[in-house]
This record gives sequence, C-alpha cells and structure tokens, in this order.
Amino acid sequence: MAVTRWIDPEIAAILDAMPPVVGELNDATLPGLRESRRQGLALMVLGDEVERTDYTVPGPAGEPDVVVRFHRPTGVETPAACLYSIHGGGYVFGTAQTEDPRLERVTLDVGCMAASVEYRLSPDVHYPRSLEDCYAGLVWLHEHAAELGVDPQRIGITGTSAGGGLAAALAILARDRGGPHIAFQLLVYPMIDDRAVTASSSWEVPVWNPTLNEYGWRSYLGPHYGSAEVPETAAVARATDLSGLPPAYLYVGSADLFMDEDIDYAQRLSHAGVPTELHVYPGAVHGFEGIAASAGVARRAREEATKWLQRVTATP
Repeated sequence: MAVTRWIDPEIAAILDAMPPVVGELNDATLPGLRESRRQGLALMVLGDEVERTDYTVPGPAGEPDVVVRFHRPTGVETPAACLYSIHGGGYVFGTAQTEDPRLERVTLDVGCMAASVEYRLSPDVHYPRSLEDCYAGLVWLHEHAAELGVDPQRIGITGTSAGGGLAAALAILARDRGGPHIAFQLLVYPMIDDRAVTASSSWEVPVWNPTLNEYGWRSYLGPHYGSAEVPETAAVARATDLSGLPPAYLYVGSADLFMDEDIDYAQRLSHAGVPTELHVYPGAVHGFEGIAASAGVARRAREEATKWLQRVTATP
C-alpha cells in the first residue's frame, strides 16, 4: 500500500500556490525549461556587498575552457577560506548564476569567499565531461589562490542536488588523482544513485519524482545508463572505498526522493572514518530551502549548515 509522505504545512502551502517546479521534462521540453530559468535569473535582486567576477579558465585537456564565477564579500580578511560551489538541476539544467543568492548569504554569514563553476550540461554531453569541468575549475582555483586572496588549505566544496552528486564525486576524484586539497564537503540533498533501488527512490513526491530522476540520470550517464559498469565517480552511491575523503555535512528532507541514498552515503562515510554530520529535516521536499525559504524548517537548515561552515572554515 502506497504511503503518502507528510509534508511540512508551511512548505505544502507554498507548493500549492505555485505551478510545478519542473513539470514535464524530456528532450523536447528541456530547451524551454532552460530558457525560462535563464529569464528568471534576470529578475534576481542581489546586494552590493559581494563582488562577482567571471574568469575563463583552462578546461579539461582537449576540451573547451570553463567559466568560474568568483564571489568576494567586501571587507573579508585575506587569505580567506573559500567555498567551491556546483549548481544543481538534475544534471540537465541550471547555471553558475543560480548560485548567486545562496553564495551571497553564505559568504557574508561565514566570512569566506566562494567560486561557482559553469559546467557543461547533459544530454549535450555525458559523464565524465561535467565532472571534468568541475575538476578543472577546482585546479584553477588552487593554482590562483594567492592572487585571489584564498587560503588553499581552507578550500571546501559544496553542491545541491545534482551539484551535490558532482561535489561528492569531485572529492573522490581529487583523492584518487592526488589532486587539489579539499578541506570539507557540504552536500545538500545530493543526487548520487542511478539505480533507483531504495524505498524512497520510488516515492511520488513534489518537485523531483522518479520520472524526472530517470531522465536526469539517463541524460547524464548516456551509454552507461542501465549498466552494471557505471563508474563510481558517475554515481558515488556505488563507491566502495570512501576512506580518506574530506569531512562531510549532508542534509536532506524526509519527503525527498534522495532520502535513503543520502542517509546510506552519510553512514558509509562515517564507517570509513570520515567525520560526518547528517540532518534529515521532517516534511521537507527536494529543494525546500530555496522553494520555501521562509518556512521554519528551511531557516533551520540554513542556520545549521552555516554554523557548521563557520566551524570548518575557522582553521585549516
């Protein structure tokens, strides 16, 4: 018997008053969704306390350059900690600009700098190109840390949804390549398991449902989709060795498709000796702290993540 997921009343009221967050998603509707999101970004109102500069940096070998947007709050003491951010969007939509409001708040609250990467989207490209774009941006950030006023020992990574999946994969990739140091990882309801084998992965919940999830994974994995040979850095829930990864903070809602896979990943990080903190917010849907920013549970999620960031960025 199907169980209806309980949704926080404040979040439910906001969802009821708005059209579907994503709606139907396929190859035919994707261009329109991307365009509508771009138009929405033009309406964003940001303060003048954070300076934003776009840098075009070398991409992966033989691939196009990558744009990294650097966020510098006024008055921050240097060298400062820096949060390297990867936007969400199911691997198929979104831009680095999407992160502007979140990074404005975080940099001011934490007293750090931030960078957001413009990675290529699927199905325009398939794994590993999006991840390699993110890796190239991280390499550039480390190589130019001194001139940016960044402490290379206090660079951490973060991402929401698909961006959380890319951030988690980036931590493994950097470890395995002996690449740039990552001080911590903040994973916000990360999208990390293509197999749809958990109980929560079948839930018909608001915002991001199993049909949308399948399209996102099919687009990202391309010829790998449905295979038992999906690489661990494509879907980190498949990873078997999580030792040696940076300290982690994960949060997810109890009405989110990704609840089970995120709880399992946090547990396995902890078992591997990685300092890990997990929060499951009751009645919260996917994307809740952005969609329903005024809800009490969303405010609490932001406040608790900010306090953790303040702690982990305080010292190398």
